[in-house]
Parts: sequence; C-alpha cells; structure tokens
Amino acid sequence: MSFSTDVKNEVARIEGEPKNCEKAELFGLLRISGSVTLRGKNVGIHFTTENAALARRVLQLLKNNFDLQTEVLISRSRRLKKNNRYQVQVIPSAEVRVALQDLQLLAPLGNGKLPLLKEIAARKAFLRGVFLAGGSVNKPTSDYHLEIVSDNEELIKLVQKNMQRFSLNAKVVDRKASYIVYLKEGNAITSFLSIIGAHNALLEFENVRVVKDMRNNVNRIVNCETANLNKVVKTALQQIACIRYLEQKNLLVVLPE
Repeated sequence: MSFSTDVKNEVARIEGEPKNCEKAELFGLLRISGSVTLRGKNVGIHFTTENAALARRVLQLLKNNFDLQTEVLISRSRRLKKNNRYQVQVIPSAEVRVALQDLQLLAPLGNGKLPLLKEIAARKAFLRGVFLAGGSVNKPTSDYHLEIVSDNEELIKLVQKNMQRFSLNAKVVDRKASYIVYLKEGNAITSFLSIIGAHNALLEFENVRVVKDMRNNVNRIVNCETANLNKVVKTALQQIACIRYLEQKNLLVVLPE
C-alpha cells in the first residue's frame, strides 16, 4: 500500500467535524472528482473512486448533511491492477439541486471568495477534500513531493490560494490537459499533513525524514573526510616522488637541513 493511500485512509476516517467543515470537505471532493447527472429536469451526483474508505467518506458526508437517495455500485476496474471501483450515486431529484446550491457547486468559482470557505477550519476541510479526491504524496525516502491534480485551472488556483493562506509555498504547473498544485519542501508537506488532520502519517513522514537526513549528514561527513584524506595521500605521494628524484640526481646533499 502506498504512502498516499495510508494518508487518505487516515483522514477519511476523521469524525466529529462541524457541519460547515463537512460541507467544505464535500465541496472539495465533488469539485475534483464529482460530476452531475441529468434525468429529465432533475439532477443527480456521481462520484467514482478505487478507495473504499473514500467512497464511505463521501457517502457519509452526503447523508450527514442532506436528505438524499444514494446508492453505491461496485465494479471491477479494467486497468491492469483490476482494483474495485466504487461509484457513489445520488439519485436525481429536486432536492439534489438544492444540495448543489448549498455546496456552491453550481456557481462559478470567480475570484475564489466563497462563503463556504470563510472560516479557517472550513479551509482546512476543503484542502482535505481536494487531497482525498485528487492528491498524492511521496514517502520521504524518495524526493519530497505532494501534489493535487485537476483539469480545472480555476479550482487549482483556489487550492493554491488556500494553501498560501497557511503559509505554504504552493506552486502551479500545467501538464498536458491537467493543472497541478504542488509542494516540494519537507517542512511544507508536514505542515499540510497537519492541516488536513493526517497526524499518524505526519509522524511516519517525520521519522523517515529524520533517518534520511541523518544518513545524508553521515554521508556528507564521510565524503568530506574521504576527500581530505585523498588530498593528504596525494600530497604525500608527490613529496615522496620529489625526494626520490633528488636522491637519483644526488641533490639531497646540497639542500639545507
């Protein structure tokens, strides 16, 4: 199981959040990976994931905040690994449109000043939602890298803006048809994990990072000492070569003591 999956499984089990935080998280989840379905004049919601904990999370958030008819379909992925795919569906109805309006999913993002994200706790929940739906993070044994991907540039800029409000140096890059907001610094990644509530993953990340940094420091010291010893040996060999040359030419006797 990847480190990203461990992080998502942990934060997908967070409980006891206020209603405004649950809605902010749901807003992030559905903005990244949700879609609207149509049936006549009514609309529904469709969310697909290969993570069972995330499917349960989306279903629970919907049930906690709205009186909607939902169902979960499980199918086998056609991809190489053939993991299960979980489809959370909200049956189209008039109530769904009200829920979408409440979650501000039908409104354009505009300048990103959304009432749903006014409070600090709600912004943290929003970042948790977008990470759950479209994020990944490397284990610190390799390069430090955390990213969130979406095909919506405005949404990615909104994510970047909210990261920056927590003093995270988030940057955006476009890759093919997607936009990516990412963090490359170890301290920034640990701060992000703390923000979204992944405290166990944060401890694991820090433990691995400490060992990695210690190993790197030892390697640097050894390399420095090795380089210095090489210089000493090289200089000594050059001096011995000079002495032997002088011996061969009988010139040692002319040198002062």
